[in-house]
Amino acid sequence: MHVAIAGAHGQVARLLARQLTTRGDEVRGLIRKPEQADDLRADGQEPVVLDLEASDVDEVAAAIAGVDAVVFAAGAGPGSGPERKWTVDHGAAVKLREACEAAGVERYVMVSAMGTDDPPPAPDDPEEQVFDVYLRAKAAADEDLMASDLGWTIVRPGRLTDEPGTATVTLARHVERGEVPREDVATVLRACLDDERTAGHVFEVVGGDLPVIDAVAALARD
Repeated sequence: MHVAIAGAHGQVARLLARQLTTRGDEVRGLIRKPEQADDLRADGQEPVVLDLEASDVDEVAAAIAGVDAVVFAAGAGPGSGPERKWTVDHGAAVKLREACEAAGVERYVMVSAMGTDDPPPAPDDPEEQVFDVYLRAKAAADEDLMASDLGWTIVRPGRLTDEPGTATVTLARHVERGEVPREDVATVLRACLDDERTAGHVFEVVGGDLPVIDAVAALARD
């Protein structure tokens, strides 16, 4: 498999890339900062320096040309204001979807967030409620992807932790809020890439007792 990861220097993205490259898949990592390229090479990724905010759709399409699937794992990150939540968490995700359509890439796996099913209303002072803006931006990006003809899967993790992965989760359309190791989220993303029956599914995931491969297979059968 040949996969392009947007936001490839993020923690979940790098864990996913290592899982993929270890088994022999090719990973093209899209990053904004050139100084991150050596880290990606160490993971076995092919780094591509591309600013998703500043690039146009044709440039993004050229960067992902020839891959089998894309994973959107980019984000404005902690400390960013509400404007960048819209330009990255929403705008970059939409631009990647448009680029997939232009480049003929049919598979798109989105890393979303719990809480996007029912995002909060716009606050009186957006500067005071940046997380609420983040949820609305992610929700809008999910809706855009779901309205497309791509083979999309939307993964909504609970609160991410750095605990070692267990390769077991609780996974369903809706689950109780909880934590999940980043490593297990990466394993779920890999399982979704492996099983095309997950296309068209949105689900939440937190820590649990069911092996990832079984949880994803059960979801795919529904």
